[in-house]
This record gives sequence, structure tokens and C-alpha cells, in this order.
Amino acid sequence: MGGKLLSIGECMVELSQAGEGLLRKGFAGDTFNTAWYARACFPSDWSIDYFTAVGDDPLSADMLAMMEGAGIGTSLIRRIPGKTPGLYLITLKDGERTFSYWRDTAAAKKLAEDADHLRAAIEGADIVYFSGITLGILASDAADTLLSEARRAKAMGKTVVFDPNIRPRLWPNKEYMLKTIEDGARASSLVLPSFDDEAVHFGDADEAATIARYKALGVENVVVKNGPGGITLAFGSEPAIHVPSVNVDKVVDTTSAGDSFNGGFLSRLVEGVSPAEAAAHGAAVASTVIRHHGALVSPELLPR
Repeated sequence: MGGKLLSIGECMVELSQAGEGLLRKGFAGDTFNTAWYARACFPSDWSIDYFTAVGDDPLSADMLAMMEGAGIGTSLIRRIPGKTPGLYLITLKDGERTFSYWRDTAAAKKLAEDADHLRAAIEGADIVYFSGITLGILASDAADTLLSEARRAKAMGKTVVFDPNIRPRLWPNKEYMLKTIEDGARASSLVLPSFDDEAVHFGDADEAATIARYKALGVENVVVKNGPGGITLAFGSEPAIHVPSVNVDKVVDTTSAGDSFNGGFLSRLVEGVSPAEAAAHGAAVASTVIRHHGALVSPELLPR
């Protein structure tokens, strides 16, 4: 018996170096990346829908066409006249990637402004997924709207999944950032933090501290990702368990490692396997992704 996953956030235009002074156009963004890997890994009787706002320009049309071509539903995406998607440019120097962003007037910043549309979209989903970046791009009242609907979905018994994905440049100050991240966790039944973010911004000494902090906020299930250090899971009242990462001889590009883990992990969780087995599959998906360039790796390359 299938269902629907609704991923909420921002997909951006990606420009990357193509050699000889040329740039290559693509589309990516943390919650969209997770939707991409969810579509690749979820059972076929599950639908994967994306929720955002785009403009009425050609780039927005290209973005929607790409999503539809990947089997990701776009019927809930609002189109806002006169707006465009956000854009980022990847620059490579000595093998290191740096990012420059242009998103101040992006349509996605208005994704939660139609509260009735947002509520209807969430009511139609079985799993609702959003991130700290989703919250970070929104004005405070729009973020409150999204959080209110997430809390309502959780109270209705839906699985609400939150990846804190902490990016300080999106937030006006640290105090508001940390409070809103905590509010996102409180509204969720499953939180998927990355330990390096939690250590830097919340001061967690280890994965156990991260789990304890989110449990104290009322989160039932916590999955802490720690790159080569593996994954630590605490589901319900069960003791925390550790799942090792998959060894990768040569890391090519870590972009979307956490996003792809999330999609792979959730895909197995809905099939009823244990959280540890689901985490092992998520780790296998992520290990494949970081062996290739770019955020979106062909589904044909992913483990089944």
C-alpha cells in the first residue's frame, strides 16, 4: 500500500563550470535533492511531490519540466508572476568548491504565503519533509505558518521529518536561527541532523548529546549523520544504536550526501524494515553519490 511524500523547500538554478569559460545549467536544492533520491528509491506505489513557489519565467518552466521528467509531482507548486528562481554559482579552485548565491527575490521565499494552499497540500500527504533551509529562506511570519501546519500534521499522526541543515548565512542572527531550528524539531516526529552542524552551532560534544537535546524537545525519533563516522539512531524508547558508514576510497564530491541519505533512509523505512537496515541503505546511497560530481546522481547508479 503506497502513499505520498511531500517535500517542502527551495529548488534553485545551479551554474557550474563547464570548461573554456562556459557554465552548465542545472537545478538543485536540499529538499529537492532529497525528493530526487526519494523518487529513485521509494516503492513505485508511492508518489513524491515537491512544494515550493516558482516564477513565470523560462527558467521556472525548465525547472518544472525537469522535475516532471524525474517523476516528481509539481501540481502543488505555485507560480508567481514576475518572480524567478534563486540561483547559485559553483566555483572550483584546487579541487575545492565555493558557492555564490543570488536568492533575495526568489519566488521560493513566498512558498508559505498562501496558508490555505499549504494546509491542503500537507493534508494530502502521508510524510511531510522540510529543512532548516526551508525555514531560513522565509520571513518570520511565513516560517510561523509552516511550523504551525507541521505541528498540525504531527498532531494528525502524519510522519513529519525535519533536517536542521543549519546555514547561518540565511538567518538574521544566531539566536533566531537556533530558536527556529528547535521549533522545527518540536513540530516533527523524525529529525535527521548532521553532527558537524550540531557541534558547531549547539555545542554538542557527541552524537549522544545531540540525541538527548532533540529528545528533550519532544522528538520521538532522531537519526544523527556523522559522515565517515556513521549514523547513530534513537527510535522511540529503544537504546541508541550505531550504523557504520560505507567506506569510499575516493570522495569526488560530497554535495547532497546528507540529502541522498535522507531519501534512501526514508525509502526503506516506509517498507517496514528496521531503522538500522534503513540507515544502512541510506549510507549506501550516500556513498554512491559522493563518488560522482554534482548534487543529483542518475538513479541507475544507485543501490537497489
